[in-house]
Amino acid sequence: MSEYVMTEEELNAAFARERHLAAPIFEDCPCYPVEDIVELVKLQHGVWQEKDLAERARKLEAFVAKRNAMKPKADAPQKVYLWPEGRVPTYSMYFRNEDYRYNRDPGFEPYLYELLLPEDVTPKGAVLVCAGGDHGDAQVHEGYQTCRDFLKMGYQTFLLCNRTNACPWHAIDTGADVARALRMIRKNADKYRIKADNVAFAGFSNGGLSGEDNIQYYSGSKSLNDYYPNYVPDELDAYYGAPDAFLCVYGPRFVGGKFDFTGVVYPPTFFAVGRKDTALDNFNYAYPTLLEHNVPVEIHTFAGVPHGQAGIAILDGESRYPNFQLWLPLADAFLQDVFHNK
Repeated sequence: MSEYVMTEEELNAAFARERHLAAPIFEDCPCYPVEDIVELVKLQHGVWQEKDLAERARKLEAFVAKRNAMKPKADAPQKVYLWPEGRVPTYSMYFRNEDYRYNRDPGFEPYLYELLLPEDVTPKGAVLVCAGGDHGDAQVHEGYQTCRDFLKMGYQTFLLCNRTNACPWHAIDTGADVARALRMIRKNADKYRIKADNVAFAGFSNGGLSGEDNIQYYSGSKSLNDYYPNYVPDELDAYYGAPDAFLCVYGPRFVGGKFDFTGVVYPPTFFAVGRKDTALDNFNYAYPTLLEHNVPVEIHTFAGVPHGQAGIAILDGESRYPNFQLWLPLADAFLQDVFHNK
């Protein structure tokens, strides 16, 4: 008797369900051994890329087995939830996710991880890092590895797991989560041994949209009560809710996207994008609008580089585009210039 092989439709449905169950592990990647996280990412990519249905089913089985065997480290960091339990201010209408289209279900409560320098290292400042897409395994290379890279350069780092732009939340909610995280960092500036006005936001792809959502809705004198009339402010709302510098890595707003500069205080901004990245068109659209509003901007484009390459070396030990890794020391120099000239 021949072994039953699922149809492509059945396999796709099974993979969507199992991938959804793995998303929290990827988003909590600081809690797991790096080698286990990397193996899980590669297994997931293997299922995506496999065309033969029988082989794809076997790879899916291996992915599920690895996911179920994952164990947190004994010294795993703790989640820091952004909002009081059950009191996440919400503008979006999001109630269902039965088809596992999104990595987070309704009721998701945003959080961050602190990834901090040793006490004997003097921090240069702080960077709040936001991966692309609706995170999932993008959190591993764009999020976690970027935090590790900035730690090496001397920054206190914070890995954000927010309600992501259009996946499926409204920009007002996305920006509110960023504002809340920035306020938490500033409130604890003494604990982190930084200046409260030396806090940057680094957003990748859709994470870059999170940064602009935050700047549009929560910079200057704008507040949560402008969008959530029933919101009751707490002590964190006394702190500024937008970044002092914005690192936008292949993540400008889409061509045709609207941005209302009314009342906005747009911080100095650093762009990094590959010249084979479709996001280059987005950058070419957004950049002139920043110039029109006198925003200090630094731009770096990298020959031959496609989308999504930040931190990718965590998966293979090296990058196929080593020139793109230059964005890190360039961003470091940019931040030090911004922070020292405030």
